Amino acid sequence: MLQLHGCGGFRNAAGTPNESYRFWAEHWVRLGLVVLVLDSLTPRGDKEVCTQNARRIRVNVERVRDAYAGLSYLAGLPEVDPARILLQGWSNGGSVTLNALSATAPGRRADGPRFKAAVAYYPGCLPLTRESWRPTAPLLIQSGAADDWTPAQHCEWLAERARANGSPVDIDVYPDAHHSFDRVRQPVRLLPNMGPGRKGAHVGTHPEAREKSLRRTTEWVLAQLR
Repeated sequence: MLQLHGCGGFRNAAGTPNESYRFWAEHWVRLGLVVLVLDSLTPRGDKEVCTQNARRIRVNVERVRDAYAGLSYLAGLPEVDPARILLQGWSNGGSVTLNALSATAPGRRADGPRFKAAVAYYPGCLPLTRESWRPTAPLLIQSGAADDWTPAQHCEWLAERARANGSPVDIDVYPDAHHSFDRVRQPVRLLPNMGPGRKGAHVGTHPEAREKSLRRTTEWVLAQLR
């Protein structure tokens, strides 16, 4: 399992791994998976990209290349089956996940390994609705109905179009859940200057959605590996 963090980075203010990403990594390890959490920001000298108007670390270029570099690394490990590597991303990393499943993704080699399946948590789907995007592997999207940063309706439309074109895309939208609804112990708060139009966006845990999504994602991932 390769995991991709959001725009806030893999590390918290203290410089240690974010508790929520650590939870997910440990969750999959307990189920027998090898997990690589890929930090796209720290090696490039950035702590976050949420507040950057012009991001030099882009979801459809640099971070996608990172994802394929991580895939190649995992595929070379003796304890990993290169044909059964999955991708999971959150927010900015969820957008990377969608872009990484494109047949023309940067870093994707014709003779290289492929992601078997992927899970995208509250990705930004709007840019891909303007393109003829079709995922190259089964995809599960997890979104919140109250998400005012990356609205779920864009992902619902994208999933519907992909399914109409024969692509296996599932999506769950959780009522009253905001962006980052699966985070560990993060009360909902308003972040100013975020979201569409920089009008501010709400982020934080929704306990019921978090529990349901954890169960749904776990069952879906394990089904892909059978």
